Amino acid sequence: MLIRLVQHAHANQLRAVAVTFEPHPREWFGGDDIPARLSSLRDKLTVMRDCGIDHVHICTFNQTLANMPAEVFVSRLLVQGLHMRHLLIGDDFRFGHKRSGDFALLQQLGQQYHYDVMAMNSILADGERISSTALRDALRQGDLQRARLLAGRPFSISGHIVHGDKRGRQLGFPTANLNLNRRKLPLSGVFAVQIHGLEPHPLPGVANVGMRPTLQSGLQPRLETHVLDYHGHLYGAIIQVEFMLKLRDEQKFADLEALRQQIGIDIEHARQFFHRFTTGLTHG
Repeated sequence: MLIRLVQHAHANQLRAVAVTFEPHPREWFGGDDIPARLSSLRDKLTVMRDCGIDHVHICTFNQTLANMPAEVFVSRLLVQGLHMRHLLIGDDFRFGHKRSGDFALLQQLGQQYHYDVMAMNSILADGERISSTALRDALRQGDLQRARLLAGRPFSISGHIVHGDKRGRQLGFPTANLNLNRRKLPLSGVFAVQIHGLEPHPLPGVANVGMRPTLQSGLQPRLETHVLDYHGHLYGAIIQVEFMLKLRDEQKFADLEALRQQIGIDIEHARQFFHRFTTGLTHG
């Protein structure tokens, strides 16, 4: 969708502009059905940049925006604010107060404000409609191959490495820790991962995503990554953790020694996976 927008903008000598909301409207409204956030704002901006978007307009979602009539959203933000000449939306896009705005309204207002609007038809991947709901379902099940097919790229999480409680180091497996700042996780468990950002090439590792139930309860969700055979400086770096294979679900162990032994097993399984992976690349 972003690539199509860029192509149309450049063909008509326009700037390609993406509009996004922060926080996600459903996060702002709250409730028990908040969807797991698939990407941080940083990750979202990176994808848009890589697709060739010229400018990203971030709308702070608050009470004012929640109460804004759909017609005012179009006239004030899109037409007056961004001087919109062409609009591309998803086929199920709704906007404005109580989600009153839809494609028909955008077409009607387009005649008044002299812009054209197009709705992107649903796209199928292996017979399945590509959607955030389908992607969340694949990630929740640990089906990273299906998630990659739906997203068009491997699922990853990026951020600054922060100081943790040093439990990994005490166990003999130092970790790079990322605070996720999410109320719900799109996936959880232990994974074989590739880490980008520490070296010119990706490095293999093992990551735990979740609440670390063996250590204590009530913790914030965290992504902890052990980079295999790496002894460089970690703190403060911005890394991207790319999820390759789910090894197991997160679980609570009887004590730290049992956890330490399982981490050793996880690392061995990850090494076996990366051996097969690199062998496949060599012979591919």
